[in-house]
Amino acid sequence: MNNEILFISDLHISLEKTEITRRFLRFLKERAPQAAAVYILGDLFDSWIGDDDSTPPNDAVKTELRRLTASGTKVFLMLGNRDFLLGEKFCRDTGVVLLGDYEVIDLFGVATLLTHGDLLCTDDLPYQAFRAKSRTPEWRRSILSKPLALRLLGARWYRFRSFLHKRKKSREIMDVNPDTVVRTMREHGCLRLIHGHTHRPAVHRLSIDEQPAQRFVLADWKKDAAEVLCWNGEGYRIERI
Repeated sequence: MNNEILFISDLHISLEKTEITRRFLRFLKERAPQAAAVYILGDLFDSWIGDDDSTPPNDAVKTELRRLTASGTKVFLMLGNRDFLLGEKFCRDTGVVLLGDYEVIDLFGVATLLTHGDLLCTDDLPYQAFRAKSRTPEWRRSILSKPLALRLLGARWYRFRSFLHKRKKSREIMDVNPDTVVRTMREHGCLRLIHGHTHRPAVHRLSIDEQPAQRFVLADWKKDAAEVLCWNGEGYRIERI
């Protein structure tokens, strides 16, 4: 039995990003079934305005996820800053397991912390304020109670506003805060961290309490390139899809 574990994030699937959608569906059909588990660490979709949204390619993605989980490959999903309204119905429809903001797993004998990555960007104060508000049950109920058509329009506006705000921010503000990284890893008792969000793929080496540690940043998927972090008992490798 293959014990390989795959990690991906930041696909930002949408109707307009047809190449990324096709690549992901092919990944689910051909590559993912070879693994024991797949971890999707946030922003699978560019936006998600409720589990009742069947706008293409949502149904196609759900169908292939269901086929993959039914075949025996476990799929774990984290919420990102774009698709945080994914809910229980999506999980029931697909068979994926929803994870919390932080999750510690035993990755071949090493406690490994998983997160989307946005909580580590503590220098971006306006975003952190919005994040705190948008994760409350009251905010979610307010948004999800609105008609689907209105939510679709709202998602378009949110993406446009996000684009404008990013143009005004420095690269440093939108990256992780090093002190927050160390504090978070220390709080969870981990010397290995895997996350996405920043779209700056790399393997960082650091020291926590005089012990060597690693931070893996997953790549965002583009129309002409995609990467998967693959892990087995012998170590890791970066695989291009």
